[in-house]
Amino acid sequence: MANADSFISLDYQRLDEEVMCQRAQDFYQRMAKRRSVREFSADAVPQQVLEDAIRTAGSAPSGANMQPWHFAVVQDAELKQRIRIAAEAEERELYEHRASEEWLQALAPLGTDANKPFLETAPALIAIFLKKFTLDADGSKHKNYYTSESVGIATGMLIAALHNAGLATLTHTPSPMKFLGEILKRPSHERAVLLLVVGYPADGVTVPDIQKFSLENIASFN
Repeated sequence: MANADSFISLDYQRLDEEVMCQRAQDFYQRMAKRRSVREFSADAVPQQVLEDAIRTAGSAPSGANMQPWHFAVVQDAELKQRIRIAAEAEERELYEHRASEEWLQALAPLGTDANKPFLETAPALIAIFLKKFTLDADGSKHKNYYTSESVGIATGMLIAALHNAGLATLTHTPSPMKFLGEILKRPSHERAVLLLVVGYPADGVTVPDIQKFSLENIASFN
């Protein structure tokens, strides 16, 4: 948060148009290779990469600059095992009882099921929490605004930063995710919204042969 009466000059340098276009194209080409991975190597990842990627996520815009997020990084084997057990319990409920037939048919081409070994194999899990309000050091409570939008933007920036650094990710969303707050001992005003699996892809890993919509299908220019 910042003092409303405090302003500084914007650190910005306008780039040559050719440089801008090249940067945009290079970044698109890099991000277009990003794929969700479900088989990970157990090799450890550089701690600095995790920290800098989270710093990038923390630089995201947020409603009233309240920064309503918390990123809980899990690398401990016992904690990862507990998370896997709890997540698979919720996933079994989903596949056996909660999911509609239409939903199951949509998931079928991706080859997913209730078994989530990657939650233990991958070297790092990042549990992303949404903070409904912020507490000052003295216990004062401040409401956070546009929390879902803010956390969503930060999560997208985190995924991009990790991919840009050479790591693979998987967005995992067992529902409900209350167990994450309990296992990781997060305060009750924080709600888990996503579990990001992070690491190197396993040797020989394959991914579904899918295509992304073209620009014409996802954008309009008026």
